[in-house]
Amino acid sequence: MIAALWERLLEKRPAEGGIWRGALSSSAISTSVAVFALYLTDREKYAPYIQRGADWLSGTMRPDGSWGDSVESPSNMTATLLSYAALSAVSEAPQQAQAYLTEKFGGLTDRQMVKGVLDYYGKDLTFSAPILVMCALAGVIAGWEKIPQLPFEVSVLPQKLFRFFRLPVVSYAIPALIAVGILRYKKGKKGLLSPLRKAFIPPSLRVLEKLQPHHGGFLEAAPLTAFVAMCMSGAGYREHVATQRSVAFLTDTVREDGSWPIDTDLACWVTVLSVRALGDDIKDKAALAGKLKQQAFSHRHPFTGAKEGGWGWTDLPGAVPDADDTSGALVALHILSDGAYSPEVGKGIEWLLALQNSDGGMPTFCKGWGKLPFDRSSPDISAHAILAFQYWQEALPNKLQEACKRSSAHMLKWMQRVQAADGSWTPLWFGDQDAKDERSPLYGTAMAVEYLAGSDKPAAREMARKGLAYILSVQNADGGWGGAKGVPSKVTLTARALSALASYPGTETTILEKAFDYLYRKYESGELYRREPIGLYFSRLWYSEELYNLTFVLNALKKLSVRYLKPEA
Repeated sequence: MIAALWERLLEKRPAEGGIWRGALSSSAISTSVAVFALYLTDREKYAPYIQRGADWLSGTMRPDGSWGDSVESPSNMTATLLSYAALSAVSEAPQQAQAYLTEKFGGLTDRQMVKGVLDYYGKDLTFSAPILVMCALAGVIAGWEKIPQLPFEVSVLPQKLFRFFRLPVVSYAIPALIAVGILRYKKGKKGLLSPLRKAFIPPSLRVLEKLQPHHGGFLEAAPLTAFVAMCMSGAGYREHVATQRSVAFLTDTVREDGSWPIDTDLACWVTVLSVRALGDDIKDKAALAGKLKQQAFSHRHPFTGAKEGGWGWTDLPGAVPDADDTSGALVALHILSDGAYSPEVGKGIEWLLALQNSDGGMPTFCKGWGKLPFDRSSPDISAHAILAFQYWQEALPNKLQEACKRSSAHMLKWMQRVQAADGSWTPLWFGDQDAKDERSPLYGTAMAVEYLAGSDKPAAREMARKGLAYILSVQNADGGWGGAKGVPSKVTLTARALSALASYPGTETTILEKAFDYLYRKYESGELYRREPIGLYFSRLWYSEELYNLTFVLNALKKLSVRYLKPEA
């Protein structure tokens, strides 16, 4: 089984020996927003893209008139509302979708739809404001007065001040803050301060242009880029350079079937996963290490203001450095270089140290933005940083060694404080759509236990022990795991749990064998590689990635083989 997975993973690598690319699932949300942005910008010029996208949406609509985030995902309000809005504008509103949304909102008046969207997303306007703006531009919502106004003027201030303003959007959404805010201002009633607000539009647009990568794709994300394009077009800026770059990105990244993925790819992340799953079985380790080093940012990033040294989720221009990918790259470099220190390693360590929040935890992108989801400290990301520090500890210069020790101690204390009474931790970027609250404490706990299992710190070992007890307490009768207790088992989550159990000394053999049996049954039935949407993109948008099953399972089996199985099993 290991040999078969090993061969399949190597086959997924580009023939020229580059980094892995993977493939994200096509997204109804990305496709609907992209189609409408192209329609609003120039419906004649982009007619082929609009038609193919509309055909894909119509072809993937479920019998009840609904859509999920990905084709494998359960139906939800957001994907259905955006798809309905796009089709209403570019072709014909599907009556089934209208019935589905009427049931969800209790009716389709402006008040009911606005309230329904705002109630669903709460105080975080990162996604709810753009959704409502698109509905208004498409004519699904008739008036603008109930749609929240975003303070686009704040964008002209220094980035280091943003966290003090309690902005209603998260750190990565400044382009949406600008584009949605300007459009909403133009569509709203004008008051005494209107001339002053109007004066902020030109400098805000200059900030937007500065934040945009040269190929046009903000964060490599079709939804964010398309929201910017449609708002700019709706506000009268169709010919603006930011609008034209945005639509160029959309036409460059559309798939042959007319759909768009939630993001272009997760190349750096799936390469890190592949390296950890394959380990020393990679023949060109030095060459791959060189390629990975090249992906570290060599300049201060204009989007978040993060200094050089970190890694993003992809090597493409729209990526932003983040803590999880930086920790992952550092661990992968240790494997690929056999622990040989390099300047890139030092800068990566320094980048993580500078990002750590004052509460002791590690956030994803920006230090200090702790009020909204995806900007807070995260336990699995914190444990990942601790693992990266641990891998490189002895090779670092003395000052960095001491800094890593202090940072790790601070992170461990924070992780102790946020570990739930049952021993679990909940992650930011992964979930389970079958769970009632869509959360996956199993994933967060499994990752933290795997990362902490090899630590020599008593606090880390005690937390890992409690986490292990939680993992064992939520194992299903079939030997697998879902995201939480009682949730149906999944290949990806079972593999994560098995990796944690195999990493922790003293786990009973019978428990490990039961988990392995679940995965082996999936392998024999041909279901091992079936896509599972456990990934949570920005604003809780679900996605699946073709390499998750493969790398997660191979990582688990290789850990298991070291302890209990023969390598050829």
